[in-house]
Amino acid sequence: MPASYAYLGPEGTFTEVALRTLPEAATRELIPYVSVQSALDAVRAGEAEAAFVPIENSVEGGITTTLDELVAGAPLMIYREVLLSITFALLVRPGTQLSDIKTVSAHPAAQPQVRNWLRGHLPDAVWESAASNADAARLVQEGRYDAAFAGEFAAARYGLEALETGIHDAENAQTRFVLVGRPARPAAPSGADKTSVVLWQRDDHPGGLRDLLGEFATRGINLMLLQSRPTGAGIGNYCFCIDAEGHISDRRVAEALMGLKRICLQVRYLGSYPRADVEPGHEQTPRPGTSDAEFVSAADWVARCQDGRF
Repeated sequence: MPASYAYLGPEGTFTEVALRTLPEAATRELIPYVSVQSALDAVRAGEAEAAFVPIENSVEGGITTTLDELVAGAPLMIYREVLLSITFALLVRPGTQLSDIKTVSAHPAAQPQVRNWLRGHLPDAVWESAASNADAARLVQEGRYDAAFAGEFAAARYGLEALETGIHDAENAQTRFVLVGRPARPAAPSGADKTSVVLWQRDDHPGGLRDLLGEFATRGINLMLLQSRPTGAGIGNYCFCIDAEGHISDRRVAEALMGLKRICLQVRYLGSYPRADVEPGHEQTPRPGTSDAEFVSAADWVARCQDGRF
């Protein structure tokens, strides 16, 4: 397999900046792709070892393009995640003034993060979506649009200047990115991990979602993402994308997945990987009654009861 990572391009995206924070990125060829779908398809086709794409932001939640790509098609697996703080710059061709701007462009996920700023400073500007923020900068360079919301670092790459910097509607906004590869054995648990799955219900019935969530709740597993996505089988048909605390090798997580496998029409395992929001030395402490040792002790007790040794 080629020693390369695909990522949402072109050059100068927040995705590229986040990718370069991974130590292993220094030993890989980094290849930009025009969309999340094409980057993930490069992995499925064996053209890249892994793909690095955005999956969630702290303003709007899950990025549906990425979630839908992980739900559909040949299975892929998440191996790493990266959190990146996001602020935007308004990039323009040299000499452009704020009063000259009639059209602005960026990735759709950027719009909710600059909506208020745009309303206050450029209320009449027309928004045009681009495949990525860096692609919006490229289109400004080509004269298609007057301005782009992108990282300030992209200005030099596209011969633009930052007319405004530090643009964000929400303080401490972050985007979560994931490194995705073909299915393989997950890395050993780090002590602060996350497990991602997609769940399909067998049928639509009262309490159906409660039944799914109950498999986590009864085992003391905290959920960090819960998002429904349409299956394409008609109105009202949804699957559920879930990020849960813990690693598949943890007894509580393994038992929850077994329970879900029993009651769901389908379960797609998307991987267990280290959490990016937990510093080394601050590992997770399972809730009382949910540690591996307590699961082993409970199983031993049941075995002794079955043998008449209680």
